[in-house]
Amino acid sequence: MDAVRVALLREVLAGTEWLGATRRFAGTLRGSVVSHGGGLLLVGTEEYEPWHLAAHLVDEAAWSGMPELSPTLVRHAARPSDPAHLAVGLGRLSAARRGETLLVVSPAAPGDGLLERVHDARRAGATVLALESGDRELVAMAHEALTVPVDTDLDLDTVQHLVSAAAGENALPVPRGRRRFRDRLSRLADQLTSPPPTRW
Repeated sequence: MDAVRVALLREVLAGTEWLGATRRFAGTLRGSVVSHGGGLLLVGTEEYEPWHLAAHLVDEAAWSGMPELSPTLVRHAARPSDPAHLAVGLGRLSAARRGETLLVVSPAAPGDGLLERVHDARRAGATVLALESGDRELVAMAHEALTVPVDTDLDLDTVQHLVSAAAGENALPVPRGRRRFRDRLSRLADQLTSPPPTRW
């Protein structure tokens, strides 16, 4: 989803709770990776790997000048023969430590194995964030959770677009002085016209 589609989606959602909720969650994500500086781990469930969110966060990290937003995608079925950025398995969660941030994306029940690893990461000091559909155990483990109920008008994929866009754009410094609006407009134009970073 590009910047224009995100803007249109925000127009449609104006006046709902979703804009504020996704921006708050994005702010927590951004604040966690910046203040701790230990890296961002991104994991889904065995049935759902958040490839799309990983790619969007990589883009936002490049466009916003915030490399901390670029995640390490942790995969359930990673193989040593996969490219390096796709070969990180669940063992990485066991190695998570204080200062790192773990973002769990779970459109359904995460499963006992994943919950156990998330619990271990939290106990070791990692900050745990969750984008999920209402799993009580995962919400209880997370320092911050954004729940997208299955019976709502939005789906988890759409919410991921809103979160990733807000995480990157809110990272832009706000210029000071008389030319504030012009400077902001110029910077936005530069970002929209610059070539995108290399895709996955």
